[in-house]
Amino acid sequence: MITADISKEVLFDPLELDVNEFYIVSGYATPTMLSWYIKNLYHKTRTPIKISLLVGMVPFDGISVSVHEGFVQLIRDDKPQEIQKLECSYIYDDPAVHSNLFIWAKDGVPQKAFAGSAYFVQSSFVGHHRQETMETCDPEEAMRYYQSLISRSIYAHHAEIEEYVQIHPTHPVLDRENALIEGIDTAQVHYEAVTLSLITRTGEPGVRSGLNWGQRPGRNPNEAYISLPSKIAKSGFFPLEKRHFTAITDDRHQLILRVEQQNDKAVTTPARNSDLGEYFRNRLGLANGDFVTREDLDRYGRTDVIFIKLDEETYYMDFSV
Repeated sequence: MITADISKEVLFDPLELDVNEFYIVSGYATPTMLSWYIKNLYHKTRTPIKISLLVGMVPFDGISVSVHEGFVQLIRDDKPQEIQKLECSYIYDDPAVHSNLFIWAKDGVPQKAFAGSAYFVQSSFVGHHRQETMETCDPEEAMRYYQSLISRSIYAHHAEIEEYVQIHPTHPVLDRENALIEGIDTAQVHYEAVTLSLITRTGEPGVRSGLNWGQRPGRNPNEAYISLPSKIAKSGFFPLEKRHFTAITDDRHQLILRVEQQNDKAVTTPARNSDLGEYFRNRLGLANGDFVTREDLDRYGRTDVIFIKLDEETYYMDFSV
């Protein structure tokens, strides 16, 4: 029985078998976990792998807008060299599937498999937030079980997905029927919120930091981060341990973020640091790669951004004017 270091045992050590396919059945799964896993595959594979994720409990309680859109975004995004292909599917009819199964294969031939209590979520695999147990199981039998579920599944990015799957609002305070989220009254709904500045103590954006982190030779000029004061980093408002979290923006976009750098001083987009810089430059009406000035922020109408915590992995990011 595996009770410690399950991420190492289940998600990374089997790569030494020179496998190139990873099949996952999980009752519940999140795009933040999938994003975390893709990020942590960096330089750990000799051969690019295909990842196929099957989410099982969707017929029982549906799937939220942010989770669904997060999976679709990851499928459509450019992949690192470690990923040959990425698939995500949902079970769409009863009975719902509560199983958690992880199967490693090489060219379609199953090599190793694990079953147990761990859902494909960060609280199961990252840090010490939940005690899980996993066990090795017969890989061929596990693959037969996986294949028996395929006929009851539908790809997350299928054009008619909403005819098969109930996609519900991420949170009661977010109305998915609105093209734009009008804003959240934190005093009324009693959610924690923090305001993070986009300028330094000089009153200007950093010359080679913050939104201008990439403004130096040999770097992508769009690379950016949001400075995180030590007091907020230590408060527990944001997840640490380089766990990924979702930010739903006021203009109805979705970003996967994490806290990183020394002393947890920055909020970034882990897949590509440039994604955050591109987002803010677009909001400011600037071209990709432009240097961000105080005048740009003043012209837009604000020099900070507000994060509202909806749950442990979901935030509302307000940069509206």
